[in-house]
Amino acid sequence: MTEDNYDVVVIGAGPAGTAAALRAAELGARVAVLEADKTGGTCVNSGCVPTRVLAKTARLMRDVRTADAYGITVGEHHLDWPSTVSRVRQTVDAVRSIKDEARRFEAAGIDLVLEGRARFTDASTLVLDSGRRVRGNSVIICVGGHSRRLPVPGAELATVPEHVLDLAALPARVAIIGAGNTGAQLVTVFSAFGSQVTLLDVAPRILMASDASIGDAVAQAFAEQGVAVLTGIDGVDGLAQTADGIELGWRAAGSATTGTFDAVIMATGWPADIDDLGLDAAGITPERSAIPVDQYFRTAIPHIFAVGDANGRDMLVQAAVFEGEVAAENAVLDANRRTPHHLLPAGGFTDPDYAGVGLTQTEAKQRDELCIVATVAYTQLDRAVIDDRRRGFLTLIADRRRELILGAHAVGENAIEVVQSVTTAMAAGIDVATLAGVKFAYPTYSAVIGMAARALLAEPSQELPV
Repeated sequence: MTEDNYDVVVIGAGPAGTAAALRAAELGARVAVLEADKTGGTCVNSGCVPTRVLAKTARLMRDVRTADAYGITVGEHHLDWPSTVSRVRQTVDAVRSIKDEARRFEAAGIDLVLEGRARFTDASTLVLDSGRRVRGNSVIICVGGHSRRLPVPGAELATVPEHVLDLAALPARVAIIGAGNTGAQLVTVFSAFGSQVTLLDVAPRILMASDASIGDAVAQAFAEQGVAVLTGIDGVDGLAQTADGIELGWRAAGSATTGTFDAVIMATGWPADIDDLGLDAAGITPERSAIPVDQYFRTAIPHIFAVGDANGRDMLVQAAVFEGEVAAENAVLDANRRTPHHLLPAGGFTDPDYAGVGLTQTEAKQRDELCIVATVAYTQLDRAVIDDRRRGFLTLIADRRRELILGAHAVGENAIEVVQSVTTAMAAGIDVATLAGVKFAYPTYSAVIGMAARALLAEPSQELPV
């Protein structure tokens, strides 16, 4: 059996793998990308892109229902689930076509190998399902992640987020287990589509990774939309098929409870997709369903790197791209480069939207109890009044001297775009006074940034220690 040799072998053609491969080739390395299925990764094929199309559909449903407030009469409307699914899949194909990783790889002189899953046979050699063997002086693991089912009886009856489009019909009653980013977005989607939604989580509140004010605000909005939000439950007991649907059992406050649903979706974790990768043969031991790495993205084997979902750190596309590029530079140049992770804006396309970047209020106060916090409600924002989207706020956190923005957290229409703009200011090191003096176009949602910055300047300071 012949063996192909490369300077860098990249496993996975998602955002991290694509970035790593292109950067390595740019630096003059001979590169191969091993992909088991389709280019684009989870985000394009079954994650971010499909979810965003569903969120767009949910937003259209909301706008149709509220159009009468603007004098627009809309006749009978309903969601055609098969047509919605078709639209999602067409959009995924369109995005994949626009990205066209295969063409980009070819133009960069990168070999794209689509011959099944790759497995290590030793620390430098991989064998594919086709039998082909590939050897790399360096290997960058960019395999992404996958949803997991809870280890409870009947878990196979549940749907995981990347298979939501496989539902034969729109469920009238749906339970969503897991109130993180994915679960929260699915709540908005199915609620807008007309399903009766129940959201369950063992955590004390939804969106635990976000600032507490965000979780509280989104949970309140969900409740007002008719969603049953059940947080702090003791656990899920199991699922069973009945004549009336799927019976889900859980425990809350020490008591057993059951509910019957047409679909149960488990959004309960995102382990790295490292099963059957042969990590033991490479000398790598996973930890907590991911591959441990150092600050330079090296594993325990110095010439093997792991980035994106594979290392279980910041499982976001925006992080994966930079990690892939840095890992490629470290692999090709034998360098020790890092990528800062403190400015990663993230959020969800819920109703209302939410987003955050930097330190939460709790984190900021733990570091400096004299930090300054200011919040401006959307009710003070002319654009929000015009659009009748008054629910929301922007919170800015600054250091005690108002020199730096430490964090930004928003709930409301266009919250992600608002926080992205603040992220740009934070990355540039703009102080509060400069941000307060920026002229924002009128009427826009981003104008709330200037309002919040001016509110920070107006906040009284506590006496600083001598």
